[in-house]
Amino acid sequence: MKNYYLFNAEKLHRKDNTIEVQLLDNTKRSLPVEQVEALYIFNDMTISTKVMELLSKYEIVVHLFNYYGFYFGSFYPKEHNVSGYVIIEQVKALDNEKGLKIAQEFIQSALRNIRRNLVYYNERGADVSKTIDYVNAVYPKVNTAITAEEIMGYEGNVRKVYYESWNEIVREYEWSKRTRRPPDDIINVLISFINTLLYTTCLSEIYKTQLNPSISFLHKPGRKKFSLCLDLSEVFKPLLVDRLIFKLLNKGMISEKSFDITDSSIHLKDKAIKTILRAYDEEINRTIVHKKLNRKVTYKSLIKFECYKIIKYLIDDETYQGFVLEW
Repeated sequence: MKNYYLFNAEKLHRKDNTIEVQLLDNTKRSLPVEQVEALYIFNDMTISTKVMELLSKYEIVVHLFNYYGFYFGSFYPKEHNVSGYVIIEQVKALDNEKGLKIAQEFIQSALRNIRRNLVYYNERGADVSKTIDYVNAVYPKVNTAITAEEIMGYEGNVRKVYYESWNEIVREYEWSKRTRRPPDDIINVLISFINTLLYTTCLSEIYKTQLNPSISFLHKPGRKKFSLCLDLSEVFKPLLVDRLIFKLLNKGMISEKSFDITDSSIHLKDKAIKTILRAYDEEINRTIVHKKLNRKVTYKSLIKFECYKIIKYLIDDETYQGFVLEW
């Protein structure tokens, strides 16, 4: 099972149990649905209702991006793993200590993974010891927070100081400030784009479980948001977003030449998007030996395991601890 990224497709047809992709040059390619985990579409195309039916049958989530690589939505098939009991417990946790505990764990895990990144680079010559001290000072405060807003405040303060230290880690680029809507420099563009890839991965993994992606504990649930994806991504951003950005820039895989830059906007070029997608796919499918499970797992699997840990906490009171890279 793997993700497929479509850039030059004009139409998607159904041919028996196969998705037939018609490319812009009128050539065709077949995608056996049994091998498709998710589709990522980066251009305008026509999709037949028969294809949508097939995607739903095989539980394939489709993520949609515009020409510039901006995510604008997902096709989320009919849920096949519905549990009314889990959803009830998920909603109840919004107003009790369980929900607050989950929110605390999301950010405490995130801070520990941020600290892991900083220690790694500090040991290799980057002068980030003061940032490590700051993370260590803020970390215990998260456990005393009494609202999700307070927890997010601590996370935002750490991220600000953490980003300021990136000039020590990525020395070719002067940068210290996070901007959004729109991102105004190449590092902010990379953060926004790869964050979005992580959000979509979290959505795909949540879909495989009984959790409802619109019921969240850290970010405020919204009328049009899969906000649990935002919650879950906090745990994995330092490992799957930040580290990938360091790799892309430090190894010269992405540079200023990878962007279309004008006075009013900055966008990744098509070739750069493909470079990032290949690198991201390698990262989420990279295997590590999980000490507690005592077996090899992919980072993508870890996201799904995180969902199951939350479910165990919601319905069985089994202590929830967010994933932290300890090796």
